[in-house]
Amino acid sequence: MWRFAGVDLAMARARIDAAFEAGVTLFDTADIYGFDTLGGFGSAETLLGEVFADASGLREAMVLATKGGIIPGVPYDSSAPYLASAIDASLRRLRTERVELWQIHRPDLLAHPQEIARALEEAHRDGKIGAIGVSNFTPAQTSALAHFLPVPLVSHQSEFSPLHLAPLFDGLFDQSMEQGMAFLAWSPLGGGRLGDPADERGRAVAALLDAKASEYDVSRAAATYSWVMAHPARPIPIVGTQKVERIREIPQAFIPRWTRAEWYAVLQVAMGERLP
Repeated sequence: MWRFAGVDLAMARARIDAAFEAGVTLFDTADIYGFDTLGGFGSAETLLGEVFADASGLREAMVLATKGGIIPGVPYDSSAPYLASAIDASLRRLRTERVELWQIHRPDLLAHPQEIARALEEAHRDGKIGAIGVSNFTPAQTSALAHFLPVPLVSHQSEFSPLHLAPLFDGLFDQSMEQGMAFLAWSPLGGGRLGDPADERGRAVAALLDAKASEYDVSRAAATYSWVMAHPARPIPIVGTQKVERIREIPQAFIPRWTRAEWYAVLQVAMGERLP
């Protein structure tokens, strides 16, 4: 829902309805989403809250996730007072008493993990957040926060795509599997670069994805999502499109099947080198 803001209520509702029709139940937003639109900071949450107010029962049908901790110009604040105020502000904008998942959007290097844990534990105890996750954290930062929390961290949210492979090698996928954490993959299409590759590497990766897409009669995007989901950490691609027709194509991602040789072929072309 990064680009969800800036449209009228009817279009917002059409996007939500298309997602439900495609089988999507997890909706990922953040307080900063929409800050670069006329509505400013919080406008994506505000628009979603308006959809909830207009459509009785819609809120209860979804798993709602939001994030906080980024302030343009600061840039990060995970102090206990700010986190408490950010969570309350998100709930007001969303017109809900609780979100199923709340994630720290990016690590604040000036906040001690014990202070962060205290604020999140209080919000969890008060029923404002059902579960706690982290976004763009390293494994070490995640472990430090988990040490002070009485409840488990349930999710990582970080970038992963055939053009951004870091979680395969930096320990994020390993920690996700070890701790049973969900992994939410943002920019699974390489921030749009796989849709229109601008360099030789991107075109080579796209060619392999196109071969798989052609084999199963699906879109390149669906083939890419399926490649992402094939990893045993069971990454959940966060689909960022705001086009209703592309939202409807999401179920295609479950169709392709990858052999080990095919999956590793994409990886090695994306890396630009052969594995030993």
